[in-house]
Amino acid sequence: MVYNKSAQTWRWAAPAALSIGLAALASPTTVQAEQTLRIAMTASDIPLTTGQPDSGFEGYRFVGYTIYDALINWDMSSADEVSGLTPGLAESWEVDEDDQQVWYFHLREGVTFHDGSDWNADAAIWNLDKVYDEDSPQFDARQAGNVRGRIPSMDGYEKVDDYTISFTTSEPDAWFPYQLTFLLFSSPAQWEALDGDWDEFARQPSGTGPFKLTRLVPRERAVLEPFADYWDADRVPQVDRVELLPMPESSSRTSALLSDQVDWIESPAADAIARMESQGMTITSNPYPHTWPYQFSMLEGSPWRDINVRKAANLAVDREGLGALLGGMMVPAVGTVTPGHPWFGEPEFEIGHDPDEARRLLAESGYSSDNPVEIKVLISTSGSGQMQPLAMNEYIQQNLAEVGIQLEFEVLDWESLFPNWRRGADHQTSLEAHATNITFGWLDPFAAFYRFMHSSMAPPNGFNWGYMDDPEYDRLLDEAKVTFDQEAQDALLAEFHARMVDDAAWLWVAHDVGPRAMNPRVQGFVQSKNWFQDLTPVYIEE
Repeated sequence: MVYNKSAQTWRWAAPAALSIGLAALASPTTVQAEQTLRIAMTASDIPLTTGQPDSGFEGYRFVGYTIYDALINWDMSSADEVSGLTPGLAESWEVDEDDQQVWYFHLREGVTFHDGSDWNADAAIWNLDKVYDEDSPQFDARQAGNVRGRIPSMDGYEKVDDYTISFTTSEPDAWFPYQLTFLLFSSPAQWEALDGDWDEFARQPSGTGPFKLTRLVPRERAVLEPFADYWDADRVPQVDRVELLPMPESSSRTSALLSDQVDWIESPAADAIARMESQGMTITSNPYPHTWPYQFSMLEGSPWRDINVRKAANLAVDREGLGALLGGMMVPAVGTVTPGHPWFGEPEFEIGHDPDEARRLLAESGYSSDNPVEIKVLISTSGSGQMQPLAMNEYIQQNLAEVGIQLEFEVLDWESLFPNWRRGADHQTSLEAHATNITFGWLDPFAAFYRFMHSSMAPPNGFNWGYMDDPEYDRLLDEAKVTFDQEAQDALLAEFHARMVDDAAWLWVAHDVGPRAMNPRVQGFVQSKNWFQDLTPVYIEE
């Protein structure tokens, strides 16, 4: 598999492909001098700035993909197309045709770090050692902890020549390029100039990204300014500086926006949206790879082993009404991925609000409102990506009770619910529950499907909490994982997803839409269908 650049577009050459697209970013016709974009984040502190951020995907969004690049970046230029992969610090890559556990990456020449030092294979290997070689002087346990779990196939790496490196994976894995989007590259020269002190490096970081950090005040602010020598001329920032401000409380973010202390806030509270709109603020949103489901237990004795119960639950939820409860800030889910996605497929089971059909299905299995199915579900009070879990679950509880499914909730704090995910439905901390309600992102096939639905991912190996064990699921996923032609891989994943929907394998409720609120002066923002967003085209219209 070879990744080649043609005169007009990037494409995968036979025998492989990863679907991507490069759309030109529109630049404003006039840009005012000394423009500052002030953003209120949901984080309580500035994410780690050394190269491998913490604070989850918000860290990657604001101090990861701004200050740094990966070998493979996300194309975030479109609000309409699902984000794909695009060359970053590697111009091309290919898997060895004779040994599909070996990948070669051809590095981009002429790139410099913010400190002026050169990007090359030595810098790449130095960065790999900082997270994988515990005996290397630059090894940083904190960065390693933030990224190694995101690259499960990594087995080895080496320098081939000054602008080529190779990776060895633990097994053939066509999804390996997705994993490398999380590995970001810091300047070895800057680290050495700072006497090998990662804490000092955090205050004076040097990456290759479109922004450079010029000021850091923990728990108060980080200031980013354009890197004029950024290698991608289409992504040179339009503002003079970006100020990142930690504000974990939604009410504080709302007040800051309405009082003109900031220009942009993440995750506005649903009950504040109307007030912000009435004062002229812009609310942006776009479905992105994020799903809010119930994951079922398939252990002996679980009511979800009955497909009629699974289908009835999916037909009982009034997703439109739930959307109204959330101020319109959700998209009804009819599967793990959204319709129109290459992996959605053509399922025959149509998920929607049809309580009469739900009652009919339950009656076939001997259930009714007078003789309801009794189901226990683990839910949380809050948590990353959980949206508004208490209000949402109470609404679903009412919907399901109307057709003959009685839900009992075990309400846990997020710090208890999340680790239970990998312990499994039969673990004592699951409290004999029949489902768990944890949201997740599906940027790649492993994250979307394999870790939940493959039998080998049953606890403690993965997140197959409910012990799903379907030989046909395993066959399709195993075949997709070693299929390096993208169209063929997409077709297998679409077949898998359609089967999953037809089986009503989970209760799918919602997709988050990443709501943001902005002062109308903020222009040029393109909200991509991604967890991550590009700040480079944004400008302030005075």
